[in-house]
Amino acid sequence: MSELHKFIFEGLPVRGMLVRLTDSWREVLRRREAANDVFPAPVRVLMGEMAAAGALMQANIKFNGALVLQMFGDGPVKLAVAEVQPDLAFRVTAKVVGAVAPDARLEAMLNIHGQGRCAITLDPKDKLPGQQPYQGVVPLHGDRREPLQQLSDVLEHYMLQSEQLDTKLILAANDDVAAGLLIQRLPVEGAGNLAGRSSRNEDEIGLNEAYNRIAILAASLTREELLTLNADTVLHRLFWEEPLQRFEPLIGATGPHFACSCSRDRVGRMLRSLGRDEIDGIVVEQGRVEIACDFCGTKYNFDAVDVGELFTKALNQPPGSTATH
Repeated sequence: MSELHKFIFEGLPVRGMLVRLTDSWREVLRRREAANDVFPAPVRVLMGEMAAAGALMQANIKFNGALVLQMFGDGPVKLAVAEVQPDLAFRVTAKVVGAVAPDARLEAMLNIHGQGRCAITLDPKDKLPGQQPYQGVVPLHGDRREPLQQLSDVLEHYMLQSEQLDTKLILAANDDVAAGLLIQRLPVEGAGNLAGRSSRNEDEIGLNEAYNRIAILAASLTREELLTLNADTVLHRLFWEEPLQRFEPLIGATGPHFACSCSRDRVGRMLRSLGRDEIDGIVVEQGRVEIACDFCGTKYNFDAVDVGELFTKALNQPPGSTATH
């Protein structure tokens, strides 16, 4: 069962989280396979890591809205998206437009010509009139213009730029598990500052000894260990000498879980926005309109009767077919 564990280091300005997506991640891949839309292995790894990272970031900020992690590419992967809701429901997809080598890393998939970008969008549920979602964007290279090869490196760079907080992120995924470990230095504020003086978070970047020690321990975690060991074993192996305080894990309905917000009604509204002439043309040519959800693979079919319903304003019309496959 998928799970998310939160913990702090008592007396130290450091917090952490560990996420393991198991049944929920396998459900994502099962649906893609059922839709005959299986992504190349490196893309599946990237999507799993994005799902794990999105769950960690959403749980970290406790945001009342969707957190959307997007990777825009100029290589064979044009786009990869992970969306995580406040209840840790997640969905993830990608758009692949070219051949992906079996050993492809981030640069080869998304940043061949140096134009790749990572965007994190916070879209609040209770937006005020005219309010726009917050979005931060970073390139897929480091401060010295070196291409970054791991999603974790990109997101660490993002957190340093946007929040001025040191962050260590370990991510891994295969076809059974998508997992991540996040360690972050907490800001020192108010009376916690030396001599009571105010200081900005960036004054501590890279200098906090407690965080640096714990980040080094976290970095020793291998991909294989993260994928195969349970949470208790991972945390004990890494931090058995540290003053670790753990909180009740989030599992089941309260933990990370796969859910897609697509629906036949939403697809119908999208078709209406395209106009009657265009939709009728598709029906004449193909006999029906078939729309497949990019996230979960569910197929929605609209025949001539269904299309007539979509564009008829009468309220007492007979129902059409409700086929979704």
